[in-house]
Amino acid sequence: MKLLALAVFSLLGALPSMAQFPRPCTTPQVLLSKECCPAWDGDGSPCGQLSGRGLCQDVALSQEPNGPQFPFSGVDDREDWPGVFYNRTCRCAPAYGGFQCGECAFGRWGPDCAEARLQVRRSITRLSAAESSRLLAYLNLAKRTPSPDFMIATGTYEQMENGSRPLFADISVYDLFVWMHYYASRDSWVPVAGEQGPGVWQNIDFAHEAPAFLPWHRLFLLLWEREIQKVTGDQDFTIPYWDWRDAQGCDVCTDQLMGARHPTVANLLSPGSFFASWQIICSKPEEYNNLQIICNATDEGPIIRNPGNHDKSRVARLPTSAEVEFCVSLTDYETEPMDRSANMSFRNTLEGFANPSTGIANRSISALHNSLHVFMNGSMSNVQGSANDPIFVIHHAFVDSIFEQWLRRHQPLLEVYPEASAPIGHNRQYFMVPFIPLYRNGEFFLTSKDLGYEYEYLVDPVPGTFQDFLAPYFEQANQIWQWLVAAALVGGLIAAVIASLVALACRKKRRALSEERLPLLLEAEDYQSTYQSHL
Repeated sequence: MKLLALAVFSLLGALPSMAQFPRPCTTPQVLLSKECCPAWDGDGSPCGQLSGRGLCQDVALSQEPNGPQFPFSGVDDREDWPGVFYNRTCRCAPAYGGFQCGECAFGRWGPDCAEARLQVRRSITRLSAAESSRLLAYLNLAKRTPSPDFMIATGTYEQMENGSRPLFADISVYDLFVWMHYYASRDSWVPVAGEQGPGVWQNIDFAHEAPAFLPWHRLFLLLWEREIQKVTGDQDFTIPYWDWRDAQGCDVCTDQLMGARHPTVANLLSPGSFFASWQIICSKPEEYNNLQIICNATDEGPIIRNPGNHDKSRVARLPTSAEVEFCVSLTDYETEPMDRSANMSFRNTLEGFANPSTGIANRSISALHNSLHVFMNGSMSNVQGSANDPIFVIHHAFVDSIFEQWLRRHQPLLEVYPEASAPIGHNRQYFMVPFIPLYRNGEFFLTSKDLGYEYEYLVDPVPGTFQDFLAPYFEQANQIWQWLVAAALVGGLIAAVIASLVALACRKKRRALSEERLPLLLEAEDYQSTYQSHL
């Protein structure tokens, strides 16, 4: 049975789990062999093969052509990821995950990963005081705890002398994800004709400005959520989201949540916040480019945030419900040229490079997703280092929920996601940078329920109850209750006036009746008796 299971999943493929770089895969021996297939502790075999959990397989790179945005080849470690570092990795059976197939896949649960599980992400503004305190404690613990499983690269493969001199460093659980976001979006160093040193090419990003923006961040949040569960031992933990539609300011910027303003220093957080003592990393791209170094997670100062004091010409206000609804109504996930110039593209509009009322690309403004980063006016506004601010996670959770709305409304086939000619790193079969083992972009172009999570405000009601039947009407009434009350008052007043006029007219009519007609009514015995009986 185990051999049959291995044969089946080796044909179907699967979703291995976790991220960059597995600690067992950072030695000179592994780098020189280019094989990252660690043993699973459960049975001591590579990828848990003896237990039917996974196999060590060759990496099958996408052969589809990339778009013209990056006109180079062989100059960046992220090209054909992860081919520069490894050409063999673990591929796990459908129920399993982890860099050695020792964990459950997303949405699976139990000792044998045989149970399906659906967890609900909740609004951060609906958390109780105890739940908010627990969230802050979990984030702080992740910031202070070294990752037991992963390390970060502090140099290029060339600087590692093709693997014989590894350059890796330890990092905390929280900062691991800050570094990954930096690494996926950092600039590229490319050769320049007539110059000795390389130049800087900024028009490259493996996580933004192209089709993979939403699937990449969906995977990023899932991995982040799982690492928090592991470091805290709380398997029920889920990422909260911040619903910023129609917000008038940063209503999560309190010491009970993401940190209030400093009372005297505009750019800093309140001393009463957990996050005031945090140090940021990977926020100096110009320095890294000048020195041609990879961010090594050295502390670079406190979190910077000054919400609302941003460039108003780029962001006039925070996004509205109407803008989100227009964005979700767009039928095309992506349009040519599949970058920030795309018109009528759901992805480009949600990312914020297009007008959220027309869908037309406009580089002079920042909308929807982008507008929140600009509005925060600090660490969040630096693309490569934006994940330093914990608001990043709750913001992107809500962006992911809008992606989920679009998926449910339009129910696209996988073929809707571009197969070829997208900017480098964004084709459907391209492995997402810098996750190891490997995930293709197209594997996360599916509903969240298939990945084991749901959003509180999108949960489907249980059908069949009278209360559920009335729920949408109550919701509509709740939105217009002021008008209903006013209408009732006006209607009542009009009805009272009409009733008074009718009563007055009836009294006048009764007085005007002639005396000779009254006996005719009284003499109609059948009428009188019938009326009485009916009464």
